[in-house]
Amino acid sequence: MNSTRSLARAIALASLLCTASLTAHAAELPIASEALESHVATQVTAIDLANRQVTVKGPNDKDVTFQLTEKAKALPNLKVGDDVDIYVTRAIAYVLNTTEGGAPKASEESGTIRATAANPNPGGEAFRQVKVTSKITKIDLKAHEVTLLPPEGKLQVVKVENPDLQARMKNLKVGQTVDAIYTEVLRVETSRPAQ
Repeated sequence: MNSTRSLARAIALASLLCTASLTAHAAELPIASEALESHVATQVTAIDLANRQVTVKGPNDKDVTFQLTEKAKALPNLKVGDDVDIYVTRAIAYVLNTTEGGAPKASEESGTIRATAANPNPGGEAFRQVKVTSKITKIDLKAHEVTLLPPEGKLQVVKVENPDLQARMKNLKVGQTVDAIYTEVLRVETSRPAQ
């Protein structure tokens, strides 16, 4: 990632503090998934402990300052010149619920893992996972389309492009639900350059 915007997005995700485990129950069938991972390597250029602000070197040597919350307990261990690696993974998995009669709904969960006594360097891992359940209201095998009713109530027509999934469409039933599970994982690692 070579732009201030990309770095800002990674740091904004840090503010959300959003690892997720995608569990498939016996009555759920994974349909498809995809993931995108980004990595930003930077260095600390300034620290304002009183205001809990950290400035890192951004692209083109433009500094980027961001605010940390009280949850950043290891902040006093951070030093100017420390290397910071920010890894962001965004994934989506689609799961078909084989039972019928489910209702559209959405749920969200998040969590964090912090630095430990064995590793006092500031950093940690955080995740945010949103599960959106949509109900199948129509199946068009000829056009390879499935109409879904999400929680917000506006019907969405999904075109199935993958030939393997098109072949499996005949097993779908109106009334089944499809879960779209969006996961964002943020991992921040810091290290001190060798002297």
